[in-house]
Amino acid sequence: MTEKEIELLINLHKDADRQGPGSPEETKKALDLIGIDKNKKIRIADIGCGSGAQTISLAENTNSSIVAIDLFPEFLEKLEKNAQTLNLQERITAKAHSMDDLPFTDNEFDLIWSEGAIYNMGFEEGIKQWKRFIKLNGYLAVSEISWITDTRPKEVEEHWLREYPEIDTISNKIRVLEKQGYSPIAHFILPQYCWIDNYYRPLQERFSAFLSKYEYSDIAKDMVENEKNEISIYEKYKEFYSYSFYIAQKK
Repeated sequence: MTEKEIELLINLHKDADRQGPGSPEETKKALDLIGIDKNKKIRIADIGCGSGAQTISLAENTNSSIVAIDLFPEFLEKLEKNAQTLNLQERITAKAHSMDDLPFTDNEFDLIWSEGAIYNMGFEEGIKQWKRFIKLNGYLAVSEISWITDTRPKEVEEHWLREYPEIDTISNKIRVLEKQGYSPIAHFILPQYCWIDNYYRPLQERFSAFLSKYEYSDIAKDMVENEKNEISIYEKYKEFYSYSFYIAQKK
């Protein structure tokens, strides 16, 4: 991706509450399945946090100090402003780093969290690299694009194999967790409103202003068309795939 494409991608998404499907309710559900004592002080790393909607939810539902990591400072600036507004700035530290070059020490965190972002490294490589940063008996919670049926139409299968060859069924993702030394605790599928109401509809509402800002340049139009195609694929084939939340313990 060129620098100009990165600039446009950031500007298309930076003012959004979310840079991918999710909701405060689903974040809290994952936390509840882990069963963390809300009075216990813990350390959390939120990797690929974007503008930090889930980071805020983590802070509001735990007694934690959180290191929020994203590659793009523009997203972190929004997170920091929101944290200050909610008086959470003492508990959330935002740092700009690549998720495959993290500034952490071994066994530093009680919980590593990542919603809709681990695909940037690949699921197996991400959970493999991040494992050393988790304390013994600590937890990993990630959402990952997954097939939710055993078979699916050729069009959607070919689309996602082009976009993310590591897409797989939930059962196979769980086997990968076990292979990398985790003990799976729970998993659940994100409901459709997390995609449509919380991500795609707000994204569609930004298209017009985005195209106008970049004077309907070819690069801006191509980016919007790619997003429209992704939305169309989801609307047509949403019963075959979603993000699944995977929760596991380091043993």
